[in-house]
Order: sequence, then C-alpha cells, then structure tokens
Amino acid sequence: MTPLINLAAEQKSADVTDWAGRIGWVVGLLLFVALVYWLMREGWKWRGTLQGDLPELPTAPSEPGEPKLVMSGRYHGSTTAGQWLDRIVARGLGTRSKAELTLTDEGLDVVRPGAADFFVPTDALREARLDKGIAGKVLAEGGLLIVTWAHGDKLIDSGFRSDRAAEHAAWVEAINSMRTTSLTTTTEGIAR
Repeated sequence: MTPLINLAAEQKSADVTDWAGRIGWVVGLLLFVALVYWLMREGWKWRGTLQGDLPELPTAPSEPGEPKLVMSGRYHGSTTAGQWLDRIVARGLGTRSKAELTLTDEGLDVVRPGAADFFVPTDALREARLDKGIAGKVLAEGGLLIVTWAHGDKLIDSGFRSDRAAEHAAWVEAINSMRTTSLTTTTEGIAR
C-alpha cells in the first residue's frame, strides 16, 4: 500500500483557466455590447430625422413677467400627446435633464442646464395633468406633471417631476386656470 503522502505528491492539478477561450468570450461580449449601443444610437438619430419637420423651439421673451410659480426638478422627455410611448427626440426634446420651470402670464419657461431651453407661450398651453408615466419613465400614480402644448401642427406632452412632488397639484391648477382664462378672453374678444 502506498502512503498517502506519496499519492498527493504524484497527482497534478489540471489547468483551471483556458485563457484563449476566456479572452475570446470577453472580446465577443464587448463587440456585442458595442453593436447594441451603435444600433440604439442609430435608431435615436433616425427618429430625430423622421421628426425633422418639427419647428424650432420658442425662446423666452426678454420680459417674461412676474413668476406665478417656480419649480426645480427633472425633465423626463416629451411625447406625441396622448401617446405616452411615442418619444419626440427632435430639437433636443428627447434629452433628459434637470430643469427649472417658471410659469408667468406669458407662458412656461423651461431652463435645462446641459440641454436646449424652451418656452411654451400661454396660447400654446393646452392642459396640465398628473400622470404615472411618459416614455422611459414610470412612477407612482400622479408622480409626474404632464404639460400638453401645441407646437406647429403637433400636440406635445412634456413630463416633469418636481423635487417636491406636493407642488404638482398647484401647477396643474395654475396652468389649467390660465388656459381657461385665455379661452374666455379670446371668446369675449371675438363676441365684441
């Protein structure tokens, strides 16, 4: 019988790592990830090309007036009104960013550091509501402020989330009352 110590000395461990195979898999995985990223980027650019008929975004007037409401938060994107998955990427509307919103009698000013700012005149505002989602972002019911506005011949839903979500209800009320006041004034002017 062979002593145990001699048996242990005679056995040789098998190579644990097949370096060539492992490097091949890592390179293949990196190439696959690069391909997926490139396809996503091309899709984003293609969507922007398809939406190229969207006019330039309005800029804030030099005298926007006294602020009614101010909000700090996040801009989560814009979609075609009523179609919460049809993201609009043209004119920088697809870029998520921090946002500072200011509501005045002239309209809604959206200042976005690192992205294109835009302004929604009062006569372009259609409605505001609380919702749970917009393309790429889903929250609890009522967690997102959606502002519907007209731009060119298109109705757009833009989604915002305040740093203090309790502010959303005041924004909905203020924007909807501005729209009601604007419609009443326009109707009275036509009747005269």
